[in-house]
Parts: sequence; structure tokens; C-alpha cells
Amino acid sequence: MRFSAFFSVLRSVGPVVIGISLGFTLSLLSVNWTEEACYLDAKQGEDVTSGHDGQLKGARKPNSISNINDVESEEDFEPRIVPYKQVQQSPTKKVFRAKYISTELGMRERLFVGVLTSKSTMSTLGVAVNRTISHHLDTVIFFTGMRNRKVPHGMFVVSHGDERLIWNMFQNIKYILDHYINQYDWFYFVQDDAYTEADRIKALVDHLSMDRELYMGSPEEFIGGEMEGKYCYGGFGYILSRTLLLRLQPFLENCRNDILSARPDEWLGRCIIDYTNTNCVSEYQGIQYYHYELGKNSDPSKEQSELFKKALTVHPVSDPDQMYRLHRYFTEIELQKTYDEISKLQAEIKNVSVVAFDGNRSSQWPVGISPPFEPKSRFEVLKWEYFTEEEIYSCIDGSPKCKLQGIDRMDVADVIEVAMIELNKKYKPVLHLKKQQLINGYRRFDPLRGMEYTLDLQLEVVNQKGHSRSIAKRVHLVRPLSRIEIIPMPYVTEATRIHIIIPLTLHDRVHVDHFLEVFAANAFETSENAILTFLFIYDPVEAQHVNQNDIFSSVKTQINTYERKYPTVKIPWISVKTETPSQIKFMDIISKKHPVDSLFFLANVNTNVNSEFLNRCRMNSINNWQTFFPIHFQDFNPDVAYHNQQHPATVDLIKDAGHFNRRSFEEACFYNSDYMTTRTRMVADVQENDEILETLDIFDMFLKYSGLHVFRAVEPALHQQYSYQACNPRLSEDVYHRCVQSNWEGLGSRSQLAMLLFEQEQGNST
Repeated sequence: MRFSAFFSVLRSVGPVVIGISLGFTLSLLSVNWTEEACYLDAKQGEDVTSGHDGQLKGARKPNSISNINDVESEEDFEPRIVPYKQVQQSPTKKVFRAKYISTELGMRERLFVGVLTSKSTMSTLGVAVNRTISHHLDTVIFFTGMRNRKVPHGMFVVSHGDERLIWNMFQNIKYILDHYINQYDWFYFVQDDAYTEADRIKALVDHLSMDRELYMGSPEEFIGGEMEGKYCYGGFGYILSRTLLLRLQPFLENCRNDILSARPDEWLGRCIIDYTNTNCVSEYQGIQYYHYELGKNSDPSKEQSELFKKALTVHPVSDPDQMYRLHRYFTEIELQKTYDEISKLQAEIKNVSVVAFDGNRSSQWPVGISPPFEPKSRFEVLKWEYFTEEEIYSCIDGSPKCKLQGIDRMDVADVIEVAMIELNKKYKPVLHLKKQQLINGYRRFDPLRGMEYTLDLQLEVVNQKGHSRSIAKRVHLVRPLSRIEIIPMPYVTEATRIHIIIPLTLHDRVHVDHFLEVFAANAFETSENAILTFLFIYDPVEAQHVNQNDIFSSVKTQINTYERKYPTVKIPWISVKTETPSQIKFMDIISKKHPVDSLFFLANVNTNVNSEFLNRCRMNSINNWQTFFPIHFQDFNPDVAYHNQQHPATVDLIKDAGHFNRRSFEEACFYNSDYMTTRTRMVADVQENDEILETLDIFDMFLKYSGLHVFRAVEPALHQQYSYQACNPRLSEDVYHRCVQSNWEGLGSRSQLAMLLFEQEQGNST
């Protein structure tokens, strides 16, 4: 019994005892091995540092045992003071960083195009070449010996000042080596009497390796046949690689001095062959340089040759009209190729969708267009607009129905026309369809697809036997969103000084106090780069008594007060006398008193101006390019918007508090130079009818005479208090009508006005 109890205890405790014993044994064995390893390292290792007494120095391993000598050496250690020496910092070198990442990484554009023109053909064939290829290519430069004083608009011309052909060719190559050799991989030269299919030239160089010494064009034998090799005939153009030009660069002066030739293309060919041993080729790595020689007085539309359809260049072109006809012909060919590729891709998508999981449902209609937007809640459901051929039942002003006119009418007519073309294309020659009327029309804008249409058409169907019948047919159409394109704009900066012009009449005096208070907080105290100028407008009677009773004396006193409060601020004013106030007449006076490069902001005394808007005025007004007419947010009449309520101290931008006044064109941002140029173009019309200065406003003037972009957009940062505007009946009918409409729409929203009428009728009935 005792033995079994002892055995059970031993069986439970035994493994623990054995484990502890093995642990102690192994730890003792590891200590001995470590010491031996340390001494072995001290004797045989080459990287251990020894002291003067032959003992090891340096750090010990964590589990090593130090001896008595180590302790003694540590006790004999004496600290040594190391004197501090100040490190003299070398002046930091200024790191040069390239302006563009592509320059720093050595990235280059693919194709440079140089057009060889002359003084006599620059304004004819040169202009035609520029119009047909410049918008397809990144860089197009025209090289000429002599040029006229006036260079055609939109052309970059390099003139060498000499009519010698060989000298000009030498200067062309030298100019490229000096300015563009590190920016492009391929250089294409062509004469101005040749038509170039720009997209095909770009596609050709995209398939060529840029490290090859390539001289490509139309090979020709040298005159006389004495010299071996072939040069590229200049009439059909030729392509030079960057690698080839770099190899030719050291020998260019030798070519000019040693090689004699009557033709510039032959001279260049001899130079390339002599010093680089590179001949002109028309085919390289399976890529062919196609060209076509056009007959005299030939019509491009009647050319049926396959070589003509494949040509990259066509030569010779006799006049600009023939150049434009060639461009139209090749553009139609490329457009048809694009349509064929689209049809092919649509057919492939349909074939693939058959074996998809969802079958034909996996391919959306139209094929290749993004699927419709799927709303995730009822608030995201897209709204359909109902229309007929005469009316639309969704109006900008909130009316339930309005007349279909302007761009909307053109849109509906275009959609119906396309629907009829597609229906006849589908059912011909069995049936011929004629539109009788549009029964119902629906449209909506899908942000993923574009504008969608559903049309219910009443059609007359005529078969091959001449029998007709009237049917109703529903069709669906989509006007897809096109490829988004970034339009290049000139560079502008927010550092430009703005001259703010505020015209004042007798009735505007009461608003000056509030305007100056807001403007001082937003501009004077923040040191905004802007100058405020008041324009005091007197009628003839008021001007006669200006010395005895100046109607703007209180305003001038306020101006002096703010100038004393802000010593760095000066507020100039200009006084004018007129019977009929006119924006153009006022700006004529102001324009003469400011520099040509001044930026004007023409505003109203009821407008609250802040820094946010002034920056947008600077960014949206571009000299010789664009003017900016913002649409301000105007408060409703507080007696209507807050009827029987307390008027709020500040007004938020909500639909019940005000509206964006699309009828107002009072505010404008433009440069003085643009104004002066536009006024110059009005001179002829003003001489015929001098009243035009009183009937037009600044907006109409820029729109009709400037040729600039007139940018118009809502501006939430531009806030205007409610005020009734006195409309000048001497203005044009359109301007006067806009003013009256603005006063009506500024009273209040439709619901607020309806509520007032309802309360008034209730009061009358009781």
C-alpha cells in the first residue's frame, strides 16, 4: 500500500526532477564551452584588439567570465579630456532642379516638325500647312530665309535672313542642334508645297526605335550618278533620328565648307552619307514610308490609287484650296477607319457576351458605352424631362411649361433627325419611314453615359408596293459623353493688382457706408492687393452746384475718415457729368487714367467684395484671352422673404433667401488692354450710330466686338444686398428688358409671392 502511494507520487514528480537536473547540467556545459571559445578567439582571432600587457580589450560576450587582470586594468584606467573643436560648416551648395520632371528624368517628346517655307508662300501654302497639321502635332516650326514684317497668326517662324537655299538648310540643322536636340527623338522636315497626314507620321515614329541612326524618306539618286548612295527627296519630306543628328553635329561645319550642291536636300544627303555612312531608306523593320506624287490640277476625291490612300505625304500641292481638299479627303478616310473599328469592337463585345454568365444581358446598350447610373436611394433618382416639338415641361425658372427654343430646340430636332436616319437604315429597302409627328419625348442627363432620349414617334410606313400605313414607334437614343480634353490656358497669377471701380449716383449714397465697412474688413485690414476707386456721376444740374452743394460731400468725408484710419490706403475718386449714365462712356474715362496692363473689376455699391472672389477674378481674367462676368447671389426683398418675421442679421445662400441673378451683368473683370482693343473695333459702328455707346453695356460690347472668351459663371463668394435698380429706358431693348426682369425676379421666390397673394385675397374676402 505504501509502495503504491510512493510510486504514484514519484510518477508525478519524477519528470519535474529529471527536467531540472538536465537543465543544470546543460547550463554548466554551456559555460565551459563559452570560456573555451573566448580563449580560443583570443589566441587565434585576428580582429581582437590587444592592450600593452597582452590582455584582451574591448567588450566581453554576455556569458563570459572576467578574470582578475581585467578588473585591475579597469581600476588603472585614467580618463583623458578631448578638447572640443568646432566643425566649420562649408557653405551649402545651391541645388539646381529642373523646371519640369521630364527634363530631370531625361524624358523627350517623340516628334519635331520643321516646315521649309519662303517669303512668297508663307501667307498662302504656309498658312494652309499650319491649319492642317498644327493641331495634330506638338511642335511645328516654319523655317524661312526672309520673311514679311507681319507673321501669320498662330505660326512660329524662324528666319535666317538669307535667301541662299544651302545656307538656310545648314542653319536649320544648326538651329535644331542648338535648341531642340535634347527635347525630341525624331525630326521631320517637309516643304510647304506638300500635304502631310500628321497622325500617320506620328504613328510611324511611334513604332521606330529611337537609338537607331535612321534617314528615312523617298530615296533618290544623286544628280550625275557619280556618288554612291541615295538621298531623301525633300518634296516628300524625310525623317532624321536624334542619334543621327548627334553623330553629324561635329562635321556640320565641314559639310558647309566642303560640299557643293544646288539642292538643299541633296546637300544634306551628301553630308549624312559622307560623315555617317547612312543612306536614305523608304522601309525600315517592316515599316514603309508611303508617299504619292500628285498630278497637275488633279482632284483628290477622284484619286483611286491604293498608294494614294496609304500616303503619308502628297506632293506637289499647287494652292491652299488643294491643300484643304486633300486634308478633307484624308480626314474622311481616317474617320471611316475609326467607325469601322468601333463597329468591329461592338461586334466582338456582342460575340463575347453570349458566353458570359449573364448572357446577352452582360453587354450594355449601346455597346461600348458605360452602363446607366444606378441610384442607391430615392434621392439619387435621375429626373426625366418631358417635351414635345414645341414645348418643354421643365423650365429653368421653375415654370411648369415653357416654349422650346434656342439650343434645346436644336437638340430635339437633331435627335429626331438621327432617329429617322437610323430607322430607315434598319428597314430599307423593304420599308421607307416618314415622320408625321412627335407624340411624346423624354430626356435625362446621366453623368456616366450622357444624355438619354426616349421618343414616341408617329410614322408613315411605305412598303415597296407603295402601300402606306401610320404606326407609332418608340425609340431610345443616347448622346454619349465625349472624351474629356484639357484645354490649355495661358498662365495667370493671384499676385495681380485689381482696380475696383464703383460707380455712384445720387440714389446710391445711402449704401456707401455699409460697402466701406465690409470692404475695409475684407481688404484694408488684410492688405489686399487692390485699389478702390469711386466714380461720382453728376447730372448737369447737380454739376452746376457742386461748389455750393456737393451731393457726394458726405461720401468724400467718409473716404477721408478711412484714409486717416488706414494710413497706407488711398481711395481715389473721379467725377463725371452726364445726362445718360453708360458703362462704356464711364470706362472710356477710367481707361485713359490707368496703365494698359491694369486689371479692372467693375462692381456695384451693393456688392460685398472679399478676398476669395478677388482671387477668382484674377484667375478667370486672362489678358488677350478671356473676360469674366460673375453671377452674384442677390438677396430677395426682405419684406417678402421674411414676411411677418424678424429680418436676420446675416443671410445664407439658400433658395428662400435669394437667388443667383442671371439677368445682371453689372460686375465684370477684364484687362484695360482688352477693353482698349475692343473699343477700337467699335469705331466704325460708333461713327455710323453714336447712340450705340448708350444702348450697349460692357458685356454686349465684349461679346460682339472683342473676339475673346467671355466667361460667365455663378459666384457664391460675390454677395449683393437687395436693392431696386432704376432701369434706363434709353438702353437697348434687350438690356432694358433684362433690367426689368431682374427687378421682378429679385422680389422673392414664387412660393413667397404666391403666399402674399393668397393672404391678400383672404384679407379682401373677409
